[in-house]
Amino acid sequence: MSEKQHEVDDILEEQHFQHVKDAFFFYHSSAQQQLDRRQKSYDSLPQNHKDLIPTLKTRLSDTRRAIDENYKLICNIIKSTNGMFSNSTIGNSNKKISYKPLSANDMSRVQTTLKQLVRDWSVEGKTERDQSYGLILNEIEELFPLTLFNRSNIFVVVPGAGLGRLMFDIADRGFNCQGNEFSMYMLFASNFMLNTCHEVDSYHFYPWIHDTCNVFSNNDQLRVVKIPDVCPSIQGRDLNFSMAAGDFLDVYNSDSKIDCCVMCFFIDTAHNPIIYINKVFEILKPGGYWINFGPLLYHFSDTIGEISVELTYDELMNVILSKFTLIKESVGLKAGYVQNCKSMMKTEYECVFFVVQKPIC
Repeated sequence: MSEKQHEVDDILEEQHFQHVKDAFFFYHSSAQQQLDRRQKSYDSLPQNHKDLIPTLKTRLSDTRRAIDENYKLICNIIKSTNGMFSNSTIGNSNKKISYKPLSANDMSRVQTTLKQLVRDWSVEGKTERDQSYGLILNEIEELFPLTLFNRSNIFVVVPGAGLGRLMFDIADRGFNCQGNEFSMYMLFASNFMLNTCHEVDSYHFYPWIHDTCNVFSNNDQLRVVKIPDVCPSIQGRDLNFSMAAGDFLDVYNSDSKIDCCVMCFFIDTAHNPIIYINKVFEILKPGGYWINFGPLLYHFSDTIGEISVELTYDELMNVILSKFTLIKESVGLKAGYVQNCKSMMKTEYECVFFVVQKPIC
C-alpha cells in the first residue's frame, strides 16, 4: 500500500473515530428530544385522561433523570478512549476533521451498546450468557483439559468479540485469548469495561428506558442495571488477553498459528460466509478447532447495494465439511440476544452449535 493510501486510510479512521465519539456525546440531546415528544403527547391529553394515569407524568420525569444517569456512564466511556490506540494517531490528532452528520442509526447503535453492557457485564445478562457463552466455555475446556495442556500456550481468537466478556471468560480459564472487533462502538465500550472498571457494580444505568412498547410496569422500564458483575481490570491482571481492532479478514493470516477460533453470533455477519470459512481454515494450526454458536440472521440481507450470500445451514455445513472434520453438532438451541428479560415481546433464536477440526495433515 502506498504512503498516500496510508494517509487517506488514517484520515478516514480518524473521521470514523470522531464520528462515533460524537454519536455517544449526542446521546443526551437525542434522548431528551425523544422524551420531549412523549411529553408533548402527554400534555395534549385532556385533564380527565391525565387523571386516569397519574403515574405517567412521574414516569416521564423519572426517565429524564435516568437519561442524565446514562449520560454520566457514556461520558466515562468516552473519557476512557483517550490514548485508546496507543500505537496510532487515531483519537490523538489535532488535524481539522470533516464530520458526517449524525443519524438515527447512530443513536440506535449507542442505545444498543448500552444493552450490550447488560448482556456482557451484568448479573441480569447471565441468563443470555449461559445460553451461548456457557456452551462454548464448557466445550473449550473439554477440548483442552488441564491434565493434558498448558492452556497459557493455547492461542484462542474470538472474532466479533463485542464488549469482550466471552474473550475474558476464556482467558479466565487459563487460555491465551485475543478478541477481535470491527465496530468502534463496541471497541469504545469494551475498552472501558476491560481497562478502567476497578470495582464490581461501580457503575449504574437504565438501559430499558427507550423501550416504550410492550412494557409490563413502570418499574420494569425504569429498573437500574449495575456493571460490572466481575472486575476485569483487577481479576484480569494475571490473565493473558487482548483485543485486536479491525476486520477479521484483515487482522489474521496464515502466520497467526491459532489453536482455536470461537465464533458466537458472528458467522452471519459475513457478506459471503464462504470467505469466513476459508479464513478460519487458513489461520488455524493443523488439528486446530473451530467452535461456532449462533443463528443465520445474515446482516446484509436487506441492505441495498451490499453483496449478501445467504446460505441455508445445510449449504453452510456442506462447505465447512469440505475442509473440516465434524466433532460435534447441535441444532435448535434456544438463545436470546440483548433481550429485555422483562419485556412483553422477546425474540428467541434457534441456534446451531458445532465444533469442527482442521485436519492434521
